[in-house]
Amino acid sequence: MIRLIGYFFGIGTALALIVAAGVAIYIGQLTKELPDYEVLAKYEPPVTTRIHASDGALMGEFARERRLYLPIQAVPDRVKAAFLSAEDKNFYNHPGIDVTGLMRAVFTNFQNVGSGRRQVGASTITQQVAKNFLLSSDQTYERKIKEMILAFRIEQAYSKDRILELYVNEIFFGLGAYGIAGAALTYFDKSVNELTVAEAAYLAALPKGPSNYQPFKYTDRAIERRNWVIDQMVTNGYVSREEGEKAKATPLGVTPRRNGTYLFAGEYFTEEVRRELIARYGQDALYEGGLSVRTTLDPKLQLVARKAMQTGLLKYDRLRGYRGPVTKIDVSGDWGTALGEVKGLDDVPEWRLAVVLDSSGTGLDIGLQPKRDVSGALVKEREQGKVSEEDMSFAMRYVVDGKRLKANSPAEVLKPGDVIFVEKNEKGDGYALRQPPEVSGGLVAMDPHTGRVLAMVGGFSYSQSEFNRATQAMRQPGSAFKPFVYAAALDNGYTPASVIMDGPITIQTGTTSWTPKNYDGKAAGPSTLRTGIERSRNLMTVRLANDLGMQTVAEYAERFGVYDKMLPVLAMSLGSGETTVMRMVSAYSVMANGGRQIKPSLIDRIQDRYGKTVYKHDERGCEGCVATEWANQPEPELIDNSEQVLDPMTAYQITSMMEGVVQRGTAMTLRELDRPLAGKTGTTNEEKDAWFVGYTPNLVVGLYMGYDKPTPLGKGSTGGGIAAPIFKDFMSVALEGTPKVDFVVPEGMKLIAIDRKTGMQAQEGQQGTIIEAFKPGTGPADSYWVIGMGEDGSNGSGEALSPQASKAISEGGGGLY
Repeated sequence: MIRLIGYFFGIGTALALIVAAGVAIYIGQLTKELPDYEVLAKYEPPVTTRIHASDGALMGEFARERRLYLPIQAVPDRVKAAFLSAEDKNFYNHPGIDVTGLMRAVFTNFQNVGSGRRQVGASTITQQVAKNFLLSSDQTYERKIKEMILAFRIEQAYSKDRILELYVNEIFFGLGAYGIAGAALTYFDKSVNELTVAEAAYLAALPKGPSNYQPFKYTDRAIERRNWVIDQMVTNGYVSREEGEKAKATPLGVTPRRNGTYLFAGEYFTEEVRRELIARYGQDALYEGGLSVRTTLDPKLQLVARKAMQTGLLKYDRLRGYRGPVTKIDVSGDWGTALGEVKGLDDVPEWRLAVVLDSSGTGLDIGLQPKRDVSGALVKEREQGKVSEEDMSFAMRYVVDGKRLKANSPAEVLKPGDVIFVEKNEKGDGYALRQPPEVSGGLVAMDPHTGRVLAMVGGFSYSQSEFNRATQAMRQPGSAFKPFVYAAALDNGYTPASVIMDGPITIQTGTTSWTPKNYDGKAAGPSTLRTGIERSRNLMTVRLANDLGMQTVAEYAERFGVYDKMLPVLAMSLGSGETTVMRMVSAYSVMANGGRQIKPSLIDRIQDRYGKTVYKHDERGCEGCVATEWANQPEPELIDNSEQVLDPMTAYQITSMMEGVVQRGTAMTLRELDRPLAGKTGTTNEEKDAWFVGYTPNLVVGLYMGYDKPTPLGKGSTGGGIAAPIFKDFMSVALEGTPKVDFVVPEGMKLIAIDRKTGMQAQEGQQGTIIEAFKPGTGPADSYWVIGMGEDGSNGSGEALSPQASKAISEGGGGLY
């Protein structure tokens, strides 16, 4: 019997050894196929790129996986405790595999065989790191064995804290959020440090199955799972029983953080920065690189710019009448549901969509678009209101099929079912009718000394149109281009007192001829350069460009950055070429800063995920900035290495002449600002665009108004009439609280009183004079000389014209450029 037992024992031992050998060979084979776990040391997960305004305010986030990498030292203990209680309470004690938990799972799964229940797992946090980083998610025993082997190796190679850090930064939480920092922001709009025990417990409950514990779809299930985690935290001694009960009594409190842009009115700017980042570094760097971008945007100025532009566009649009409802819906049933499907203007929160429920001779009864709760669902309440006839008075003139009609009653304009935009009226007792304008435009505000773009408006509403008219719209600047012609002349021997003939001229080119006209169709006869720019005289500008040579004008336009390549034909001197608001503002900045070339920038600095600066806009050098202590050495000095593209004296002369545009010329409306201010209006052919670009010594602002498909704005819609008032609205707020700063006269210039009409030096006590600035070696003419006089029938000797000739010139012409 004993011999028989020994026989079986021997056979059993041999079989066990064979099985053990087979297992060893199998595991050895699997070990050879294991991935290299050392890649964890170089782990760089996709991280969210964040864009900030100049004051640090968050403007936007861009990511494929919304993740912010957080070192384990920055994760609060209560958050760690929640994850350890939910996933692996023995994490700091086991070698990578929790044997006790594994045996419990095996026993439970054996009991559940044939019951249809899902098998339970016993993966430790280390095993999950191995699976998430190095293995597939296949539910096979082979993958599980590989996971265990890797878990042992990872535990030997890395500290527990490093493993936990990898885990909390990698896991998926649902709603597009990865990692604990991203999840805290996505679910609660909080930093990790601000999470309560209940919130931390809910986030710790999510990795098991984010879709199973979705906060709005499966609220009860989510609360039940969260409370289980809280109970585990109490059992494991991380929180007291009182704290646990208090936490379990709170609602989930999920308040999802919205995607996209966060800074109000900054959408166009943010999108422009996004495009620049892609062009500079590529899409992967933007959406995975974790860049930190500090932009030049001034949030306060941006709000002022947006309001000024919207006010100007709406004022113009309302004068053109009402174009009808947004759409039409059925109001016989629950109008709120149908109205909730209509897209509004997200970035114009003052406006709400509404549906006309009834219309009469006194006004409209309306139903307002229902708001949405945190889950995104429409609320059940239905709000109603009224629009009086007074609050929709502009719509009494309405447009149908291009025809302007006049209504006698609101009921003629809008019917039940019409969807409209409304805004709370000034009295607060009802609503006023609104309509998004068809006309649009762009605005840029820039620091002329650095090129930093402080504000940008790309249109009325980014929700209405993402096309950025400040940077993407190619438009004719019209007369706003003239300062570059005059600057080129002043830089090449002319003076502000040079006299040019303002009279009819015909340019013959081969078999074709061109006869430009002044805007008012009249000609004023001989006038100084200053008068030509103040009064925006086309005929004088053409003569000046012709006398100077268009090759020279083109060279200056390209040097200033108005165009990359300008066709040197005379029509271009009147601004018939196409350019952008951004380019025009940059070019005017050269005149504002004393003639130095600047590079416009939306970005001050870019840092990579480690905080290293990889781009800086300010390229100035600093001598003496690295001194460790003061030893009576000179103060550090910033060296401006920007190129001088215009003589500083020329820059002052053209600035002084454009001050005259504000004081006496086409932009006299701006005199009310009572500030040293230079600028130029622009109105293109058939009044399809209205421009104004102007500046103080420290701020340049340019804008245009026009239809996206160039269409006449209407008689009298000039740069001075509709664009300059927008500039005025912006500047009146932007300059509040800032000191009045005069334009600096460069050293060596002579200030001489001259006769406004003749350009010659004025006699003491003479009327009709003005102070002009002259460069060294130049001054008023000793004798009367008119450029281009010979072209108009005079003897060309420089003598004054006869009264008859002057009359013919001043009364000739006609038409409109």
